[in-house]
Amino acid sequence: MALPKKILIHELGPREGMQIEKNPVSTADKIRLIDRLSECNFHEIEVTSFVSPKWVPQMADAEDVVAGFRKHPGTRYTAVYLNSQGLARAVKTGRLDVEGSLSVTASETFSKKNTNRTIEETLVEAERRIDSLKTMNVAAKEVSVMAAFGCNYEGNIDPKHVVKLIERLIGIGQDYGISAELIQLADTMGWANPLSIRRLVGMVQDRWPEKRINLHLHDTRGMGLMNAFAAMEMGVDDFDSAVAGLGGCPYAGFKDAPGNIATEDLVHMCNEIGVETGVDLDKLVEVAREAEVIVGHPLPGKVMRGGILQSYRDKAAAVAA
Repeated sequence: MALPKKILIHELGPREGMQIEKNPVSTADKIRLIDRLSECNFHEIEVTSFVSPKWVPQMADAEDVVAGFRKHPGTRYTAVYLNSQGLARAVKTGRLDVEGSLSVTASETFSKKNTNRTIEETLVEAERRIDSLKTMNVAAKEVSVMAAFGCNYEGNIDPKHVVKLIERLIGIGQDYGISAELIQLADTMGWANPLSIRRLVGMVQDRWPEKRINLHLHDTRGMGLMNAFAAMEMGVDDFDSAVAGLGGCPYAGFKDAPGNIATEDLVHMCNEIGVETGVDLDKLVEVAREAEVIVGHPLPGKVMRGGILQSYRDKAAAVAA
């Protein structure tokens, strides 16, 4: 199938990247990272998470981070929340593009570890979340399934199970007058491969051909970009990624939880295959290198070390001339 002409990239580094860091990252450095990313022309930057500092102490400064960054025209600034209290905190800042999402985890074990709820309890909570969204006048246009491709605790996840969970979330939304426009499939623990991407994405497209799909891919086992390309071949044009490969889930069962696809690597691949992103790759590579300085240890991004191929083409052309 033909590749999309353009994809949307949701930059998650300031949120998912910071939540996994063992060494404290100052509020000022978090704000600096967001401001540098804002210069790269992203469609969306996810800046923080409104969760209990008891469970995720790295996010204790969420309000301060939101108050401190500079907004860039054309960029949406979003955040994560897991309950109505987190939603209220996000809305109260008055500086975020707060959006609603109904989410569930495909793995029972991971659901309990990550959110302290069973799958069924999460689905019940979805109804309460809708009430909160309506009370606060926040639109809900997305349903999401985490650990959709596999789980370190439970192994392979049956794609039919994922489709049923999506059906239930969409059904809950419809009962309350909400129509989801986007379906997110999250490979939270890096189990996906190009064949499983094609299988599950194909099943979702067959069931809901009118809806867009977002993929949240982790590069845990080095297949992130392959999976993104396989999805693009099926027409998927909406992806999550994190600068320099920051990120990971603290409850995924890894000793050192690897992160998301490195955004600059994704943008570079798109540039090479003729898919537009709108992102300034030169500036982004500089931010990736700065991200390593901020967290104080090496990050897994490749292009920030290997360089942008077009720059080598330009040098070779200049020499030839």
